[in-house]
Amino acid sequence: MAMTPSNMLLLGTKAPDFSLPDTISSTVLSLNKLKGELGTVIMFICNHCPFVIHVNSELVNMANAYAEKGIGFIAISSNDAANYPQDSPENMKIHAHAESYPFPYLYDETQEVAKAYDAACTPDFYVFDEKLELVYRGQLDDSRPGNSKRLTGKDLRQALDYLIIGKKNTETQKPSIGCNIKWKIPS
Repeated sequence: MAMTPSNMLLLGTKAPDFSLPDTISSTVLSLNKLKGELGTVIMFICNHCPFVIHVNSELVNMANAYAEKGIGFIAISSNDAANYPQDSPENMKIHAHAESYPFPYLYDETQEVAKAYDAACTPDFYVFDEKLELVYRGQLDDSRPGNSKRLTGKDLRQALDYLIIGKKNTETQKPSIGCNIKWKIPS
């Protein structure tokens, strides 16, 4: 199990725009269509990573809880499906239904969106405000597979709560840790 940390994109960075196929609805969806009224969480995840599997239930809980508070959630997989077929769009759709994802699960086949966000691992979390400016990037919480720390979503929840009440997040933002994104090997 590789332990790759997030790259810490500069706070204030404008969210790179994208339009990607949603494996759940089989439609192409854009950031502008999906963004939340008060903020947007963009998550780089995949089907097979043990770090993502570990947090799936909390991602679903958070997305359900914060949707009514004006926060949109978007999941993106950028893994090379040719070399990691368990992360193919077909398997993403099956996985999303099995996990009851209440958010779109987009496929970044070219990996251009992951590169634009400087994403490094799964899971990797970014929180943008209503103007799509970055206010948080980093971990969900301190829980990892096998470390016995309870899964709470504390860090991400705090960032969202601050965003909702209009308070600047001055807490230390720790990088997420997970499996590296499975980059395509140039031919």
